[in-house]
Amino acid sequence: LTPMGEELVALAASLLNQRDAMLQRLESPENLQRKLRLGVTELTALTWLPDLVSGIRNAYPHVEIIPEVDLSPVLYERLASNSIDLIIVPDIFKDNRFSAETLKPVENAWMCTPALAGTHTQMTLEELASRTLIIQGALSGMGMAYGQWFKMKGIDIPKSITCNNLLAQIGLAVSGLATACLPLHCLGHVLDRKILQRLDVTPALPQITYKAMHRSTEDDRFMAAILGITRNACDFTKFIIH
Repeated sequence: LTPMGEELVALAASLLNQRDAMLQRLESPENLQRKLRLGVTELTALTWLPDLVSGIRNAYPHVEIIPEVDLSPVLYERLASNSIDLIIVPDIFKDNRFSAETLKPVENAWMCTPALAGTHTQMTLEELASRTLIIQGALSGMGMAYGQWFKMKGIDIPKSITCNNLLAQIGLAVSGLATACLPLHCLGHVLDRKILQRLDVTPALPQITYKAMHRSTEDDRFMAAILGITRNACDFTKFIIH
């Protein structure tokens, strides 16, 4: 856009925010009609997204939820371009243009099949790095966070399988092809059934906190209510597929 176009966009955004604020004051939640463009990563989609959608629909039955499931950097760029309203991503983005609500952390662990684990299930991070590992790439928020952590620890991973799809990572691990970094608590049923086994690696992976990021103003009652529903729904211990 030209400088004049940028100025007009800013003025229009202010007018639209005022319009939304007026509608929220005039209409009850049961009657409010609007769209919510919601962006989540695959982990949220596979754990607590159904509870979030249910909570929003119960409070705002006429709000149209437009979901988008993608990698964290893609969702962040969509928020920056104002083509999405709310994103739920790992806490790796720092931007004063957006407001952020801290949600819950995710604990990840190294897992592989019992056959691949053998009897040597306790090891150092350096010993783990000699294995073939399934890791998320630099295009993933989780991959970015753990890539920085490995670098800080001075660890190089010579043998790796890069995969940004969580279900595919689980499938590769269950196939016995490699050791994977997977969310711990939502896969408890897989560990209980001995399909996968957790490795005791020192030091353990750091927890990754998730945040809800948005660009709404302080007087946006609708977004404040949505954030409250999001806080209540957030639960990374669930898994919708068993």
